Amino acid sequence: MLVSVIVPVRNEAAHIGETLAFLARQEFPPDQFEIIVVDGQSDDDTAGRVAGLQAEIPQLKLFANPRRLSSAARNVGIRGSTGWYVVIVDGHCQIHDPLYLRKLVDAFESSGADCLGRPQPLRTAGASCFQRAVAVARESWLGHNPDSDIYSAEARFVPPDNVAVAYRREVFDKVGLFDEMFDACEDVEFNTRVREAGLTCYFTPAIRVDYQPRGTLQGLVFQMSRYGSGRSRMWRKHPQSITLPGLVPAAWLVWLTLTFGLGFANNLFASAFCLSLVVYSMSLVGESLRLAHAQPLAILARTPVIFAAIHIGYGWGFLRDRLTTLTSR
Repeated sequence: MLVSVIVPVRNEAAHIGETLAFLARQEFPPDQFEIIVVDGQSDDDTAGRVAGLQAEIPQLKLFANPRRLSSAARNVGIRGSTGWYVVIVDGHCQIHDPLYLRKLVDAFESSGADCLGRPQPLRTAGASCFQRAVAVARESWLGHNPDSDIYSAEARFVPPDNVAVAYRREVFDKVGLFDEMFDACEDVEFNTRVREAGLTCYFTPAIRVDYQPRGTLQGLVFQMSRYGSGRSRMWRKHPQSITLPGLVPAAWLVWLTLTFGLGFANNLFASAFCLSLVVYSMSLVGESLRLAHAQPLAILARTPVIFAAIHIGYGWGFLRDRLTTLTSR
């Protein structure tokens, strides 16, 4: 077997059929790739839909993930896979290129890299106005880690930390599997170990996938809070991995909380709180205006709120994990 495609899912009934259809249409020898869906005990009909497609897609396999964690799903898939190359594909992404797997193998063979990274833009067909606004905000320096390459379009060797998604099988023999203490940022944690082991990563737009943005404000905040918690755990396990952009949202929430509370006792703190909010709001609006040159008014109106949701969700998730760690000692 040449390629194993691992698809970790939970409650992806709305999108999994489309993702698997894209994979099934690959112009690649059917006996040279397998699709392994790992379902985390979905509450919807995800598992049923995958099982129903197995008769149409002979190379499709369905495994159970009783732990429900994304990290555990990846490990279940890796243990059950047989391919020389392993690529992770989420259940809510779109692969439009019928030569995707061929290009993936070509990139491994031509670069000689241990793993591959890819762009992951939030650009799915039929996106709502809110989802389009999320996509615009996430590509901004205010909405995403500026150190990440996932919105880049230049093929080159890069650190694997934020972008690696496909691996030679021997990578797992060298660095182990995904850490199941993580349910977010498990890929960043794994890729950090890949980098520390001296393994190489080649970033190529040839294997780009399009991701489905969150469709509601509540869903976006929940997603970002998971990212924040994951980054906090990364800090505990890999202290050298923390960066200033990773700390700013949490520090911002702490500053607002302190100045708000102390503002009842001292007008200076009350003024600092109000001034901070004014400057922050102006920054969000200013960045939204900068991004709006080619965007409809409906998207411009949503991006300041989306920026705030990203910062609050991430910051709260980071602080929640830190507080949980301190209180459990």
